Formats: sequence, C-alpha cells, structure tokens
Amino acid sequence: MKLDANQRAVVLRDAAGWIACGFGSGLSPRAPGTVGSLAALLPWFALRELAWPWYLTAIAFAFAIGVAACARVAQRMRIEDPGFIVWDEFVGQWIALTPLLWMPFACWHLVAGFALFRLFDIVKPWPVSWADRRVKGGLGIMLDDVIAGVFAAIALLAALRIQS
Repeated sequence: MKLDANQRAVVLRDAAGWIACGFGSGLSPRAPGTVGSLAALLPWFALRELAWPWYLTAIAFAFAIGVAACARVAQRMRIEDPGFIVWDEFVGQWIALTPLLWMPFACWHLVAGFALFRLFDIVKPWPVSWADRRVKGGLGIMLDDVIAGVFAAIALLAALRIQS
C-alpha cells in the first residue's frame, strides 16, 4: 500500500506511528517488510552487546510497545495489517538473531539469520499462517512475525550446530 503525503503525515504525527513504521523504513515504496528487516539490523548491533537476560527483556519490551503502537496506527488508518507497519519485522528479526548472542560475530551468520527470518515470514508455515489469519489487532500484527522469528532462530541454531 503506497501512502500519499496526507496519509504519511497521519502515520508520522506521533511516536506510535514512528515506531510502527520502523522509524520510516516501512514507508519504502518497495518491499517494506524486507526494508524493515534490514533496518532492524542497525539497532540489533547495539542490542547484541547486552547480556542475554537484558536482550530478552528488551525484545519483550519492544513486543509490548509494538502491540500498542501497531494497534493504534492500524486503527487510525482503518487498515487491519498495513504493509508499512514493520515494527513486527524488527522484533521478529531480533528474535531470529538471538542464537548469535553466543557466537563470535561472522557476517554469514547475520546473513543466514536475516534470510531465514524473511523466509519464514514470507512462506508462513503453520502456526505462523494461523496467527496471521486468526489473531487480530496489534497482537495479531506482531504475533506471526514473533513466531516466524522463533522458527528462524531454531533453524539458525541448527545450521550453526551443523557447521561447528
């Protein structure tokens, strides 16, 4: 969904809109979900410096804020799950990259985590597809990407175990 200037102004007029659209990354005219997932990598580099309990706390906090922000923006725009909302991609991507907290940094690990998350987010295997269809509102917007992130994290962990 491409937004006109007035719609962009509505989305960006408060903090909920900025958060929901991933600080503007979701306003990309092409592949906003992929752009949002790429944008999520920048704060991830700071998050990965946290001790793992704080990392998981930050993700839980980002999820809770995302549920509220995404619900507010979707309701304001009167669209159930607008494509420009990408905070769910941020949180899902951070979940997918969780196994890398315990690994020395390698670029291919990051690329693999990114690709696996995008794969699970796009293909939507069960229960990702179930959450996408059945759970509504801000929770529904966030939940399918959280589940895709968990699947991607498990797949990434398995790949890292096989590789080592």
